[in-house]
Amino acid sequence: MTRNHVHLIERTLNSVPSIGCFLTVDELDATTDELACSNPEVVRVVDIGRSTDGHPIRMLRIGHGEQQLLFFACPHPNEPTGAMALEVLAKLLVASDELRGSRYTWNLIKCIDPDGTRLNEGWFSGPFTVTNYATHFFRPGASAQAEWTFPVTYKTYSFLRPIDETKALMTAITGLRPRFIYSLHNSGMGGGYFYLTPHRPEIDEDLRTLVTDRGIPLALGEPEIPWGVRLSPAIYQTPTLKDQYEFIAAQTGKDPARVLEMGEGSYGFAREICDPAHLMCEVPYFFDPRTGDTSEAAGTRREAILAGLDRAQPMIDLVTTTMDRVQDRLTEPTRVRDACLEIAPMLSRNLEMQRRWASTSPELDTPATVSQVFDSAIAYRFYRLLFVGLTRRALKAQLSIGADTVLADALAHVEERFASWMQELESELDYRAIPIKTLVEIQLGAALHFLPALEK
Repeated sequence: MTRNHVHLIERTLNSVPSIGCFLTVDELDATTDELACSNPEVVRVVDIGRSTDGHPIRMLRIGHGEQQLLFFACPHPNEPTGAMALEVLAKLLVASDELRGSRYTWNLIKCIDPDGTRLNEGWFSGPFTVTNYATHFFRPGASAQAEWTFPVTYKTYSFLRPIDETKALMTAITGLRPRFIYSLHNSGMGGGYFYLTPHRPEIDEDLRTLVTDRGIPLALGEPEIPWGVRLSPAIYQTPTLKDQYEFIAAQTGKDPARVLEMGEGSYGFAREICDPAHLMCEVPYFFDPRTGDTSEAAGTRREAILAGLDRAQPMIDLVTTTMDRVQDRLTEPTRVRDACLEIAPMLSRNLEMQRRWASTSPELDTPATVSQVFDSAIAYRFYRLLFVGLTRRALKAQLSIGADTVLADALAHVEERFASWMQELESELDYRAIPIKTLVEIQLGAALHFLPALEK
């Protein structure tokens, strides 16, 4: 990387403004129109499809270079950090000929899932606490996610039901044949980490420094997915559904086609079309210093993981038993209901698979670090509690239509357990919310470090 490019990255990140809240879908649409109307010589807007509920999915095209770059945000609707990164990036590209360059056309989709994103807007303006986030959290089941419903056929498994949002991405990928795809995810709790393909080891430290220089720990505990391939600390290979298939087959001895309910990801699909480079930068809303503590803790990784699964079991049991009890009474076909009906059995299957993996994998007999214990004992429960909150929302949505004593009793029980568990979690955490500006700087910096490495 040249000194000029290093200075360009520094100037770009220094230009990121303070950001007090996440923009709503309507606000993102309004700023897109405003930017295009004010800068017609460099900005175009195209609709690449419509969401399931009929909302236009819009793509900003900035610049006129031959090489196509595709950035898309809100691949999961509870992950709006990327939308803010693209909001900032679009304005910076228009303002800077140097940043925009002559080589690329920058194709930016601020929100690939507008319908689901609207269901998260209750926490977009804060307060930024784990309790408020869990209270207003929404995430669809795997079969209704824009990132994970690309068509795929592999061995015994076939998924051929892309949702409308995924079809829009397929249109963009097949039409543009991008050189680089940036899927702008973010996590809820933990530290920063990256998925990428191809691996360029010379920028690994630059990527890690983007995170640590801003006071955020790297995610150095247990990996998000057990089938992830670690390339270096906090750097992983972009996963595909085929990786997950092989893990399920190895860990369960069952046909993965009986377990999987999702499609391929954007990279797995795109590599069959144009073999692009791919990047995901996972930065959290909240972090606890223990996330990055690699000092040795008591016990082994196996003991820590199994203990964490035991503590999360009651939460998963509450979700599954509640949905089993009331699903026939959830007659209103809401997104929240459909998500709970799909996610509840998935949580149980995943817990069983993780318990088998944790009980048998020989690499888990090593001493655990503080970060690994934190991920297993606390962060894992945080993510399970999000689905307790989602169950609460499903019950409330149905009760808003009409009274039902069975549903009311179920809601009262779920609310009591949710409040108690959230209070317990808050007491065990020493966390802070990361400023949105900081998250945006990291996501933009990751792309600007990765791009020049691809040209070598």
